[in-house]
Parts: sequence; C-alpha cells; structure tokens
Amino acid sequence: MRERSEHALLNELAEWYGILLEYQDIWGNRQIASDQTKRAILAAMGVCADSVDAIRRELAVCMDAPWRQPCDPVMVVRAESAAGCWSFRIPSQEREDRDIQIRWDITDEAGARLRSEEAGPGLLPTEVRLVDGFRHVRYALPLPTGLTIGYYALVVRGVSPAQRVEGTLRLIVVPPHCYVPAQLREGHRTWGLAIHLYALRSSKNWGVGDFGDLAEFVDWAAKDLRAGIIGVNPLHHLKNAQPFEISPYSPDSRLYLNVLYLDVERIPEFRTSPSAQRMVEERVFQAQLDALRASKTVDYDRVSSIKRKILEACFDTFQEQHLAGPRSGEHDRTPSTDRGRAFVHYVREEGAPLELFAVFQVLTEELRHQHPLTWIWQEWPEHYRHPRSAHVAAFRATHGARIRFYQYLQWLASDQLGAVAGRARELGMPIGLYHDLALGCDRSGSEAWAFQDLLALGADCGAPPDPFSPQGQDWGVPPVNPVRLRANGYQLFIEILRKCLGSGGALRLDHAMGLFRVFWIPRGMPASRGTYVQYPADDLLGILALESVRHRAMIVGEDLGTVPDWVRNRLAAARVLSYRVFYFERTEQQEWKSPADYPEQATAVVSTHDLPTLSGYWTGQDIELRAKLGFFPDDRDRERAREERRREKLCIARALHTEELLPNGLTVESAAAQDMTPDLCCAIHSYLARTPSWVLLANFQDVLGELAPVNVPGTVDSYPNWSLKATLSLEEARGDPRPAQLATALCALRPPKPV
Repeated sequence: MRERSEHALLNELAEWYGILLEYQDIWGNRQIASDQTKRAILAAMGVCADSVDAIRRELAVCMDAPWRQPCDPVMVVRAESAAGCWSFRIPSQEREDRDIQIRWDITDEAGARLRSEEAGPGLLPTEVRLVDGFRHVRYALPLPTGLTIGYYALVVRGVSPAQRVEGTLRLIVVPPHCYVPAQLREGHRTWGLAIHLYALRSSKNWGVGDFGDLAEFVDWAAKDLRAGIIGVNPLHHLKNAQPFEISPYSPDSRLYLNVLYLDVERIPEFRTSPSAQRMVEERVFQAQLDALRASKTVDYDRVSSIKRKILEACFDTFQEQHLAGPRSGEHDRTPSTDRGRAFVHYVREEGAPLELFAVFQVLTEELRHQHPLTWIWQEWPEHYRHPRSAHVAAFRATHGARIRFYQYLQWLASDQLGAVAGRARELGMPIGLYHDLALGCDRSGSEAWAFQDLLALGADCGAPPDPFSPQGQDWGVPPVNPVRLRANGYQLFIEILRKCLGSGGALRLDHAMGLFRVFWIPRGMPASRGTYVQYPADDLLGILALESVRHRAMIVGEDLGTVPDWVRNRLAAARVLSYRVFYFERTEQQEWKSPADYPEQATAVVSTHDLPTLSGYWTGQDIELRAKLGFFPDDRDRERAREERRREKLCIARALHTEELLPNGLTVESAAAQDMTPDLCCAIHSYLARTPSWVLLANFQDVLGELAPVNVPGTVDSYPNWSLKATLSLEEARGDPRPAQLATALCALRPPKPV
C-alpha cells in the first residue's frame, strides 16, 4: 500500500481538531483552506504540524488520548433522551478482563452523594486497543436514570487483579430547549427600548451613563412608556483606556462588570466617608464633573480617574466600618457587620475566578508602575505571565488589601445592577433587562490571562469576505480552543453564561454561529486566508438551554451575515430567538419583506451598533461619513452608494404604503425624499410591530433622531467609537414628545399584558 502524502495526513489531523478543509462563501463559491492556514491554526491550538513526522506523532496522540484517561471529561445528555451509555477504560491483560470491578458514585453540584452503582466482575469489553504497547479495554456502562436537569459528577473506580484506576466524568443533564416566557409562548408580543448605557446623559451622573441612570430609565420606560424590555450594550469589564480599550465587544473580561458604570453616590460608604465627601465638595472636583457632564463624548480616562479616587476612599471607609482587623493586616480582616458579612459571602461564592481577576488588576498596576512601557501581560516578566505560577501566588499573599479593593468594586457593581433587574421585575416588565454577550475577550486582558490555556492566542475570530467586507473581517479577539474547552468540562462557558444571565430576563449572543463554528484567522494572515473551526454545538446548545431555564431568561442569537440555514434551524429548534434587522430583511428582488414574512421566534430591530442610525441612514449621513473617513476609493463609488440609498428608501416607502403606514400627506416619493421625522420613525417601527416576531426593540438613538452612529467598523481613532453621548439628557428625554409618541403607537399594536 502506497504511503499517504503529507497533505493527506495534514488534512486528517486538521479534521481531528475540527478545522474545516473547505467552506462555501456567501456567493456560493467553494473556498479551500491552504496547508499553511491549517498548520497555523493547529499551531495556535498547541499542535505541531511542521513536518510529516510531527503530524504522524500528533495523529497518534489524537487516537490514543481517550485511552489514557479512565473516562471522558464531560458528557452532555438530554433529560428526555432514551437511556445511553458512558465509557470506562482500564489497562488489562486478556485473562483479567472478566475480573474487573467498576464502582461509581453519583454526586450533585454541592458534592452530596446521591447514589452508588457498580458493575462486574464478569463484564465483557466493548473495545480493545494497544497504547504504548499496553493493552487497554473499554467498557460501556449504563447512564444513570431519573436525574433532573443539572450538573453531576460520576466518580469512578475500576479495580483489576493488577491495578486500580480512578477518574471523574462530569455529567450534564440538560432540557430540550431554552426558556421562553409564558406570555410569549401564549402569543403575546412585547416591545422595548435598546440603549447604550455609557451614552446616557443625566444631571446626576459623572460623565458616563451609570447604573443609577439605568434605574431611572427602567422606571420611566416601565411606568410611562409601558415597555416590556430594556436592552443594554455588553456591560463587561473594560480597561476604559481610549481609544483601544473601550469597545464592549472586546472586553477585559466577560465574567465581571465595568465598574465605570457604578453610581458612586448610591454607594452606602460614599455617604459615610468624610474623605470622599471632602473631595467631591471641592470646587475643582465639581468643575471637573461639570465639564465631564457637558462633554459630547465620554472621556473614559478622566471619568475612570475621578471615580477611582472616590471609590478608593469608599473602600477605606468600608474596611474601617465593616471589616474588623489591624490596618496592616492583609488577610486577617473579618466581617464585623451584616454588610461586611454580605461582602465576604460574595467573595467566597465567587471563588477563584474573582480572585484571579482582582490579582490581574493589581499586577497590572504594580508592573505598570515598575515598567511604564509595559502595556500587556504578554510583556510582563516571565514568572508573572501564568496565573498559577509561584510568583503570582507570592504576589497574591502580599497584596491582599488591594486585591480586596477590586473584589469590593465588583460586589458593588453586581449589587447595583441586580437592584435594577429587581426593579424591572417589581414594575411588571415581562422580560426586563436584556443583556448582550460578546463573542470573545481582549487577548491582553484579565480573562485571557486567567484562561490562557483555553484560548488560541495565535489566532483571531473574524468573518470571511462578503459584499459588505470584501477583504473579510478580523475582529481581533482570540477564539476558544474547542478541544480544551471540552476537556475543561465547559466550565468557562458555563461561568460566563451564569454571569450574564444572573441579572436580567434575556441575553443576546453576539455571533450566535460561534456555538457551531468560528472563522479562525491565523495571526499575521489576512482574513481571506482563514477558515472555519467546528465547535461541539450539541453540548453548547444543551448547556445554554440549561442555564437559560435555571435563570428563567430567554436567549436571542445574533444570526446575521454568512449563516447557513441549518444553523438557523438548529437555533430555532433550541428556542433561541432569531435576530432580524429591518435594513437586511429583503426579498430576492431587494424589496422589503412584509411584516407577515418575519418569523415568530425572533427579535426585530431597525439597526444595530455596527450600522447607521435610522436618521443617519435616511439622510445618507453615514455615506458622507464613510467618504470622509476614506472608505470610498473615489467619488464614483460614493455616488453609487448614494444612488443605491435613494433606491432603498423608495423601497421602504413603498412597503410602508402597502401597509397603509405612510404618515398623512406623504407619498412614496415625498417620504423617500425628506429627512427622517418622528412620524416616519414611528411608521417604520409600527411596521416592525406588526410582525409576528415576539420582541421588538427600538434603539433609543433612533427615537431621539440621532444622526451619528455609535460605532464605525474598521476605524479606531479616526472616529469616536463607543464614546458619543445622547443629544438629550434623561431629564430632557422624559419631557420630549417623541418617546411618548412612539410608545403610544407600539402599545396600540403590542398592548402590555395586565400584571
């Protein structure tokens, strides 16, 4: 038999790791991954494929790896599925096979043993394999029955005449689909507003929208506007340093909150801290606040700086009033009040992930002080680059008070956000807060440092070329290694979901296709050279459903772009709502789809954070902005874009006319020719409100007639991405007739259900 070529062996190895050898692009063309791309992606996964011998060694590792452990690391099963089997492996001589005894305990999440089961002697092996010259056998054992949804551990011990083998299988029992509120299942449709929290203005905040503003917004939206849902941008922790570290979709950590959103004046310690009060009352400080409030953009660095000073004073007061112990003690402080005990309980419940997060923040401070030109953890001294190093442990032991400070900030943020979510429930909002989960994290952030073993830091997530991005897209965030994610029992995925689902009634997954496959781009290569890597979708969808049901929160999957129909079908079967954007919902003839053509199981919106606002789109301001930023090679391209926009506006106006929604006195031509008006904005949202889609979200910037987009993809410092504030303050918006006008129209089409 002729020996297989290196190319064929490389393809086999790539398939072991879920790398697609080819994919179909948006135009239906077959795109074949190059050998260079496959080798680079394998290298990013920690797999050496730089020679034929290395590939053969890695293939042997792949085939033998399951046999080197007694049981698989994790198994996800559907609660309603028929009884199945799990595997146990043990080295054994053939004469010993029938003497092997296997016993396993089933424990719940709290570690309590539920029951014990055993098998053997007299078992017959299901499969036999030689590994490193030693014979191994595999036994198929029945899965336990009668378990409710949740997380379990099968702690197993196998004994043969020659040896004893132990292992643990994480068993995850999941429901068939995600949670959907009863009102939606019964056919009741709802509507709400989507906001960018940082962009909210108010007379109270310190230059950036905060949780106090969010509380006021929820109160107004629920009571006066009768909205059922409030969508917010990702609230993940950011470094808050302009211009590179303010994108909510490239966060420092998805496990923790951006403390820039803290309403400092609502913190109990602020009111009892003499030093905090003195600083805030100073004339210079008040002048700074006035300037930050008046600014048209969020000055992340300055807001972060002034808030940090006051928060440190609050923390000092907290320790003095609520944690007993000598001032010099790092770890010997104990709670002396109920508030102190609540903090200690929070820290204990959060455990190691919160401590690592806080350690990273303190390390960043210390090393930046020692090495001012060191900006990322990859450039730290070697002994600090891994969270489990001895030097990091020693650092943690000597910086307890500062670590506690960052834990305190997260406790405050969690408490304030939780209070807003609770208020939404009290007001009878059927869904309440609707959060947004970013696909990935900043490779130089705390999440990447703490979980670097699970990430492929040598690659980026992105998208292949399409009509909107002919060169493809590189989003600059590292993908999770699916093989290592599974080996870790999906713990990072579970923890992130729990964090994001814990304070709201809905969660949007940015780039929901990432549950199935992610477009990997090796670092240093153009996006067009990337290819897809597959993920364990059945397992991830099951865990998503489990956490959704546990938290009684529905899931929305952002399924825009190059998403195959089979992915949308799988998401729909799991009761993940589709995400339908008005701009994109067109027929094959490029006419706008009628409301009846929208799916029921969906969230409908006019625009997104990466697209122009409704007023910007209607006036063509986004085209002029793109021209100013150099996106058009010449004036002819800009004019073609203008002409296409004129055609699109006529199509939209015709669709509104068909639904008898054009404002009084307007024809199709005059509606398309004029600028956006409150009546026309109301008509377009009413068009969406007539769809059967369960949820309609109106972007607050569209309601206020904002022209400028919140983000222009492809820019960094040439446009103030993620920084523009609303033109009206909350106080002014409550007195503006436009929100009330829109609410009246939408409530007529989607009447609130009596509580």
